[in-house]
Amino acid sequence: MQIESIEIKNYRLFRDAKLHDIPRLCVLVGANGTGKSTLFDVFSFLKDALTMNVGKAVSRRGGYKELASRGFAHEPIELAMQFRLEITGYERLVTYILRIEPDKAGRPVVAREILRYKRGANGKPFHFLDFAYGKGYAIANEEDFSKVDEALRREEEELDAPDILAVKGLGQFERFKAASAFRLMIENWHISDFHVSEARPSQEDGFAEHLSTRGDNLPLVANYLFENHPDRFKRVLSAMQRRVPGVSLVEPRQTEDGRLVLRFQDGSFKDPFIARHVSDGTIKMFAYLVLLNDPKPYPLLAVEEPENQLYPELLPELAEEFRDYARRGGQVFISSHSPDFLNALSLDEIYCLRKLDGFTVITRACESENLRALYDAGDLPGYLWKQGLFEGLN
Repeated sequence: MQIESIEIKNYRLFRDAKLHDIPRLCVLVGANGTGKSTLFDVFSFLKDALTMNVGKAVSRRGGYKELASRGFAHEPIELAMQFRLEITGYERLVTYILRIEPDKAGRPVVAREILRYKRGANGKPFHFLDFAYGKGYAIANEEDFSKVDEALRREEEELDAPDILAVKGLGQFERFKAASAFRLMIENWHISDFHVSEARPSQEDGFAEHLSTRGDNLPLVANYLFENHPDRFKRVLSAMQRRVPGVSLVEPRQTEDGRLVLRFQDGSFKDPFIARHVSDGTIKMFAYLVLLNDPKPYPLLAVEEPENQLYPELLPELAEEFRDYARRGGQVFISSHSPDFLNALSLDEIYCLRKLDGFTVITRACESENLRALYDAGDLPGYLWKQGLFEGLN
């Protein structure tokens, strides 16, 4: 899966914003309050709307008036996403469109939901799912490319409520291939909300393959890598030894009362330290390495300001870890204020957010002739950012 473009209309700071030609590693820069967190919230909103429903996802964000762009609560919110996704054994360029508006009682409903892609090399995109206000249709035999459009089996459906996404209701049925693939993709998005304090405590012995968004199952996931993917865990340990002075060993251990703890061995001391006694930066670096060495990368990984609590000299190598994760199949979105992190990137991987007349405008760094000329002459993006040359962004 790779998202190629995102268009956002009337969603908080994004009155009418678009990201295009999105690479596998996409890094957002901009002054505070320009919408970096809001973009990540768009991903969270789609996941919440799928997991629960649109009404609850909007309510979590303070209601429709708070979610819509200021002064435009009477207009619909529209999200459009174009992405490459494998459907019925073929990679397709798929477009998903979601339009939300308040009904007469002020409750948010799905005014339109479309999932479309081309059936062949030519022709216009075909609507494989098209719903409005809880009613619509989906194509059930879309894998039969030999049939003309008129021969496709169109199933009319009515959802239980107008604030339920059709991809949620129909995506659980295998016969709706596009809806099923899209639903599975969003369900596996990882929008990180990591908290060091929640990653420290010991845990009751159990099982977890993937790091949670808050990192509260770190000991369990580390133990899973240790026992089931020793090559991956060895990579984590090797990186920790290079980046954290004194750390010679990290291992998950079970206590006498059946709980699981992380123990960090400092070569200068005989006895190891348990996780609650090591620095925040050490815990955070270990958590990132566990996350980025997951044998099954998330289709989308979003991380805000990974540089916090980490030594600046470690950031270029961490940037390369994120890039490697993206190469293995997980598209990565990151926000950052760190020149050291940005120095490890190409201009093609950086998107700039700035305010214009109260709303956010998004531009790609490589589209600035001035930045491109300086970068081609040998200047690194982080230095250009620090000097305030990202067109007034800082």
